[in-house]
Amino acid sequence: MADANEFLEMPVLVSGAGRGIGKRLALAFAALGARVGLLARTQAELDLAQLEITHSGGQAAGILCDVRDYGQVEAAVERFRAFAGPVRALICAHGAYGSIGPLSGCEPREWLDGVITNLGGAAHLCRAALPDMLAARAGKIVLLTGPGAAQPRPNFSSYSAAQAALARLAETLAEEVREANVQVNCMNPGPTYTSLTDDIIAAGPRAGAVELEAALKLRTTGGARPEEQVALARFLCSSRSNHVSGMLISVSDNWRKLEHSRSHAGMFTLRRIFHS
Repeated sequence: MADANEFLEMPVLVSGAGRGIGKRLALAFAALGARVGLLARTQAELDLAQLEITHSGGQAAGILCDVRDYGQVEAAVERFRAFAGPVRALICAHGAYGSIGPLSGCEPREWLDGVITNLGGAAHLCRAALPDMLAARAGKIVLLTGPGAAQPRPNFSSYSAAQAALARLAETLAEEVREANVQVNCMNPGPTYTSLTDDIIAAGPRAGAVELEAALKLRTTGGARPEEQVALARFLCSSRSNHVSGMLISVSDNWRKLEHSRSHAGMFTLRRIFHS
C-alpha cells in the first residue's frame, strides 16, 4: 500500500497489547517498521508480545501499565518517549466488561470498574499522549469500541455505556484538536474471539441466551478477518485519513469510500442519522 513507508520508525503506542486485537495491531505496525510501545497489565503477556516482535526484526518496548491509574499512564508514556520519541499514533485497544448481567443484580463496584477501565483508561492515555501530538501538530488517536457504541446491549450496561461514551469522546476531542492536525476516531473491529469472549461464556445465563450463543459460535469461527482489522487501523493511522476525524467506523462499513470523499461522513458518527 502507498502508506507503507510512512510507518518506518513511527512511534506507535498500543494499550491492551498483551493479547487479542491489541497484540494483533501491535504486531502489524511493528512489521511495517514502526517503533511500538506495548502497554498491558500482565508482564508475561507483555514479554511474549515483545519477544515475537523483536524475533521478527521489529522494535518494541513492553511497559507494564494499569490504564486506570493516570500516574502509571503518564510514566508509561514517558518511558515510551525515551525509547521511540514523541507519540505519533495512539491505539487504545484495552477493554473489560466490568459487570455482566442485568443492572438490577450487578455489583456496583465491579460495574463502575468497567467504565473506569474502558472510558477512563482511554481518557488517561489521550491526556498523556496529546501534548506530543499538539507540539508536533500531527497525530492519530484510534479508540477501539465494541457492541454497545451504536446500539443497546442488554446485560452489558457497564461496557455499553462506556463504548457509547468513547464514541462521543472521540467526536468531542476531534473538535478540540482539529486545528492542530490531530485526528481522533473510533474503530469497531467487529466480532472477534478474545478473552472477552471467554468472559461471556463463563457468565453463562447472566449474559443472556443471545450473547451466549453468539460467543460460543465466535469461539469456533474466530470472527472478523484479521487483515480487515489491520487495514482499517492502518488507514486511520496514516496520512490517507488526515481528513477523517470524529468518526465511528466498523470493519464491516464501506469505510474505503472515506479515503477520497467526505460526502458520506455522517454515516460514521455516533448519531448515524439517515434522511430518506
